[in-house]
Amino acid sequence: MAPITASAPKMTGGSIELREPSLPVKLLTAGTAACVADLITFPLDTAKVRLQIQGEAGAAPVRYYITTAASTLGAGGHGAAAVMVEHSAASSQYKGMIGTVSTIARQEGPKALYNGLVAGLQRQMCFASIRIGLYDSIKLLYQQTLNGRRNSANKNTNASISVRICAGITTGGLAVLFAQPTDVVKVRMQAEARSATGIKRYSSTMNAYSTIARKEGVAGLWKGTLPNVSRNAIVNVAEIVCYDLFKEYILNSGLLKDGVPCHFTAAVAAGFCTTVVASPVDVVKTRFMNAPVGQYRGAIDCAVRMMMKEGPGAFYKGFMPSFSRLVSWNICMWITYEQFKRMVLVAYNQPTMLNRH
Repeated sequence: MAPITASAPKMTGGSIELREPSLPVKLLTAGTAACVADLITFPLDTAKVRLQIQGEAGAAPVRYYITTAASTLGAGGHGAAAVMVEHSAASSQYKGMIGTVSTIARQEGPKALYNGLVAGLQRQMCFASIRIGLYDSIKLLYQQTLNGRRNSANKNTNASISVRICAGITTGGLAVLFAQPTDVVKVRMQAEARSATGIKRYSSTMNAYSTIARKEGVAGLWKGTLPNVSRNAIVNVAEIVCYDLFKEYILNSGLLKDGVPCHFTAAVAAGFCTTVVASPVDVVKTRFMNAPVGQYRGAIDCAVRMMMKEGPGAFYKGFMPSFSRLVSWNICMWITYEQFKRMVLVAYNQPTMLNRH
């Protein structure tokens, strides 16, 4: 992605240097493109969340089982067996990406695949607008700082890989601080399966925000911030930086022109890299954010229990849905984002181009 700045049109060597959109427009463009991608791929994200939390009951504190068993035995002695059966069934309820999607749609209705969509769209407008929309500006800032402001007039100077990584970590971590409450609500609503009584934990997105704040305090809305910062620093580097590098390589090698085929190829490569490096942190983040108060002492405790109870494979639970979702999301997002950027660029420079003629 070429750096973009908000400079006015200039004549350079008989040609016009195009005026770039302002920062708010760039943020809105990135957020809107991410929302489009979320609308298309949200069922895969829901399947990924359900698979990631599957088997989580085995990590619950011992006191949970003692308390539950004691209360149910007093009611007739069959409650403990019922609890064991319920958790046993839950541990193998979902199998594979397609199986999970079909099971949710069959048992809870197709609408359940979009549980948490409103929070998801809110998250993207807060999150993607910062981590994607600010990336070029932060990358340019770091590159100019590293160069001591040398060549500051040349906005197209290629940044080093270290600069791109630092920019990706910065925008990814900064975005989490703004968007964490929306992520907590989104994950909890996606993780909630239909209960036997039909009672939902949250009646709506706004009810989820208020309920979490009331029962867990405002800090509950920022639950899992540390693993989420770690995850999104990794995701941003793997996703944005890899897309940036793959696209640059494709263009510089002359393999493809700057168009949809180029964006598609770079997005698939970036999605694969993201899934491989981010899955372990993503599983821990999802489980920790979805867990009731007191189940885990922290994100590290959650990761340790997963390793002890379920083995290293637990960190890649939901890998195929995650891969399918991330690749699909990257394709939709980057193609949409690149087209939006071109449309905005044309809109910003149309008066200038008309004046030339």
